[in-house]
Amino acid sequence: MRKHVLAGLVVLLATAVWAQDGPTNNEEEYAAAYKQRIRQTELFGVYIPADLGEAFVQLNKLTDSQSKAIFRQYEEKEAVRHFFNSFGRWIIHNWGFYGGSRFSHYLKSLQLQHPEDMALFTMIAYHRHLNNRALEPQALITEIRDRRQTKLRERYLEGEVIEEHVIKRAEGGGQ
Repeated sequence: MRKHVLAGLVVLLATAVWAQDGPTNNEEEYAAAYKQRIRQTELFGVYIPADLGEAFVQLNKLTDSQSKAIFRQYEEKEAVRHFFNSFGRWIIHNWGFYGGSRFSHYLKSLQLQHPEDMALFTMIAYHRHLNNRALEPQALITEIRDRRQTKLRERYLEGEVIEEHVIKRAEGGGQ
């Protein structure tokens, strides 16, 4: 009997802990959680950089020399294309780009809004850093933002009309 009670308590405790980290129910909860997350130096046991310089330090610590050499040898665009679904997704997930983190908040202050754009910026900047090239962050941010706007515009223009409604107005321009 004591085993069943103990097992029940463990399940209840685990459920309570999980529920605290679950999704928010409304915008107010999201805003409160976001404000807390952007002040934390760690999320789920992972150190969150405060800025790009700290991101480079962390990536250097977390990446072995062979992996850095492989990443560095690719041309910039090819490196991003080849490693985005692994390295880029790791950055997005572990550095809290969707839920908010101090690094994502820093990137938002640079006018990067979309998590994939944030990861793209970080990857390109890190690639340039490893290759001792000028980072040129403002030009890179402008390029990434322009590319996002172009994609959104193209998607909008290529959209399919699902249903069309015609509303007849009463004579004289009234309702």
